[in-house]
Amino acid sequence: MKKYIIAAVLITGMVTVIATSVQSCSTIATSDLGLSVIKKVLLNGINKGMGIYSSKDAFLQNNLIDKALPKELRDINSMLEKVSPSLVAKERDYIAQAAAYTVNTSRPILENAVHSLNAQDVTRIIQGSTATQILREKTSQQLVEAITPKVDEQLNQYGIVKTINTALAGNNLLGSLLGGKTAAVNAGGLSQMASEQLVNGLFYIIEDYEKQNSKAILGPLGVGK
Repeated sequence: MKKYIIAAVLITGMVTVIATSVQSCSTIATSDLGLSVIKKVLLNGINKGMGIYSSKDAFLQNNLIDKALPKELRDINSMLEKVSPSLVAKERDYIAQAAAYTVNTSRPILENAVHSLNAQDVTRIIQGSTATQILREKTSQQLVEAITPKVDEQLNQYGIVKTINTALAGNNLLGSLLGGKTAAVNAGGLSQMASEQLVNGLFYIIEDYEKQNSKAILGPLGVGK
């Protein structure tokens, strides 16, 4: 009987230790320390993204930004490749220049959102969400709305929309691609698509940074992915 009692006490003690350990990790993760570490990861990711967006060459060479290209714009570029490959390169170059023009608008929106993160957001990260996912939810729409006028200003300055429409004049596929409503690329539409690419590309970069660094930085807090 004594053996059973001792065994029961030992098991209970182990369960208590494990439970306390898990609770400790959770407590640390949702503490000011855990929150500050997560904010640091995001802020570093934002800095990396802004550095890439500030450099035209870095922007054009980044595969994550290309991955963020909206399907409609990708299809338009595929059509342009057949009639004027150099125009696709010119369009990408202009969007890269527009990206640099949006940095000072995007940065404070993202940084303010990071500083507003709270313990509830950290709990979501512990439960499986990424910090970037939460940041995207808080800022994505705001970012698109904020940078679209700047992107539109830049693209109109370069006259890229008129050049694209001239190159694709008479192409019946363009009308079907744009929903049959028009046979021309709309200036506002191109700016909207380019803005969506810039915002999504930025989140891809931040998320990539988080994935590469979260295990080493967040692991000791019990929230590493």
